[in-house]
Amino acid sequence: MYLFAGILFAVCIFFFIIHFFRRRKIICKVRCMDPCKKRRLLNDLAKPFGFAYDADCDIITSRLDAPQKAFGYRHLYDQTASHFNMVFDCEPIYFDYHGRTWMIEFWKGQYGINIGSEIGIYHADGLVSPEQYEKTQFHAASKKELLPISMELSWKGKPLFCIHRLHWWLTGFCTGKYADPRDLSMNVSITFPNEEMMDSFTKSLLYTGYTACDICICCPTVSFTFCIPHCKQPKHCFRFPFAQWKNRLLCRLYRHITKPFDCVLDQILYLYFFLPAAFRHTLRFKKHRRQKCKAKKHRKRQ
Repeated sequence: MYLFAGILFAVCIFFFIIHFFRRRKIICKVRCMDPCKKRRLLNDLAKPFGFAYDADCDIITSRLDAPQKAFGYRHLYDQTASHFNMVFDCEPIYFDYHGRTWMIEFWKGQYGINIGSEIGIYHADGLVSPEQYEKTQFHAASKKELLPISMELSWKGKPLFCIHRLHWWLTGFCTGKYADPRDLSMNVSITFPNEEMMDSFTKSLLYTGYTACDICICCPTVSFTFCIPHCKQPKHCFRFPFAQWKNRLLCRLYRHITKPFDCVLDQILYLYFFLPAAFRHTLRFKKHRRQKCKAKKHRKRQ
């Protein structure tokens, strides 16, 4: 018995020493890497997930060629989000333009161990009645349909980041931070190709519940603040509080593991070298593989 306990103790000490020196070696490796090389490495690692590192804002953002584009949008993604630790406010705005129903949706909230926000531009194959909105498959805007989008995310009035791109799905994620969706606000600005599309979108904003005082129009650009959602939110069953509790716990664990570093670039690379499985989990922000499988099964049932 004592011999077994002694051997177990010796093994534990051995692995602790190995772990200590391995961790120190990885910390030195990350600190000694050239900044440009680090950015290239992280972008190469994040590319298969559809994301890239934005050095100006120190955030993770979506790529124009993100594989998520092929899956478009279904209401089911929002409904099942909390099952995958994504807890957010969403605001889908539907409007008709040039014989098709368009949907521009806004999200802000907690994505696992990330605070984030998104703006997605999608459209249906034709005109869709309001009763069919939640059952319709929307396709991502094509290269010719991209819009100049700007968004600034703030937490309790404190700006987190501001990003502006020509995009179909503009996103920004601050890794290792936790927030309740209601404490986040997003200043949005979208420039439309013409006044007709701008007017159609603005009318839908007003119909959704925004007032004329909430919207700033500088033709053909529309700006407003997304703080309290006006649309009916997806039902987040009993998993909602559990998902946020889990997110808060994982954020604390992430900060503890990556505490030798301050910026997101170094933290994520350290995680990649030290805990590769945790690195992969960190970059799964949206439209989890199981969500896509659920959507396919849902379409087959229909």
